[in-house]
Amino acid sequence: MGEQKQSKRSAKQGPLVSIVMPAFNSAAFIDEAIHSVIGQTYENWELIIVDDGSTDNTLDILKQFKSEKIKVLEMGKNSGAAQARNKGIRASKGAFLCFIDADDLWQPDKLASQLDFMAETDAAFSFTSYVFANAEGKLNGKVVRVPSTITYKQALRNTTIWTSTVMFDMSKLTKDDVEMPDVKSEDTATWWRILRKIDKAYGMYGVSAIYRRVGKTLSSNKFVAVRRTWNLYRKQEGLNVVRSSINFMGYAFNAMRRRI
Repeated sequence: MGEQKQSKRSAKQGPLVSIVMPAFNSAAFIDEAIHSVIGQTYENWELIIVDDGSTDNTLDILKQFKSEKIKVLEMGKNSGAAQARNKGIRASKGAFLCFIDADDLWQPDKLASQLDFMAETDAAFSFTSYVFANAEGKLNGKVVRVPSTITYKQALRNTTIWTSTVMFDMSKLTKDDVEMPDVKSEDTATWWRILRKIDKAYGMYGVSAIYRRVGKTLSSNKFVAVRRTWNLYRKQEGLNVVRSSINFMGYAFNAMRRRI
C-alpha cells in the first residue's frame, strides 16, 4: 500500500470535502471508522454521520464526536442505507463528496491523494483500489486493483467500484445525480446511472481504503449479491434476458476474481 505517491496538496488549504457515513447498529466498528477520517492528512473536510435508527449504543458513541467538523443526523426510524446516505448528501456543503461505511477504514492520505488524482484526470467521478480485512481489521493480503477507467457498459460487467472509495466533483454533478434509489444494491445502481450521464469514471491504482468483511457468511453474501445484481439488470436498467445474461457472466467472472 506504499505505492501511492506523495500528495502535493496542502493539508489545510483546498476545497471542502463532504463525507457521508450511514450508521445502523455500528457500535462495534464506528469509532475506528471515524478516527480514520479524523486522521486524514487533508484537513478541510466535514463528516456527516446519519444514524439509521440504531438500537444499540451507536448514538451514544456518536455524541462523543459531535463538533464543528462532525455532524450527526438521525433518521428517526430504520429506513435503509440509501435513505440515510441521501439525507447526508442533502446536508452536504462540499465541493467534493465521498462516502465511507461505518465498518470500513481509510488510509491517512486517502483524501489528499484522491483530490490530486481528480485534478490530474479532470474527473467528475473517481474510485480507488482497496484491500480486504477480517472483522478485527486484520488485512488478509487480498488487494483489489481497479481499472484506470470504466464506462457504463464496462461497469455492467464489473462491479468493482466500492462505495467507501468513491469521490465526486460536485461542480460537475448535481445532488440529484448522486442521490441513491431505494433499491437493493443502491450504490451500484447509482454508479450506473451516473455513468450513463458522463463518459467514464477514473480508477486510482493506489489503495485508499480497507474493506472489512463482517456479518453474514461469505456464501450467503454471494447468493444475495447474485440475486440483487440480476434484479438490477432486469428491473433497474430494463435489460432483456439476453443482455442481462451476457452482462451477468462478466459480473460473475470479475466477482470471482476479486474474491480469490
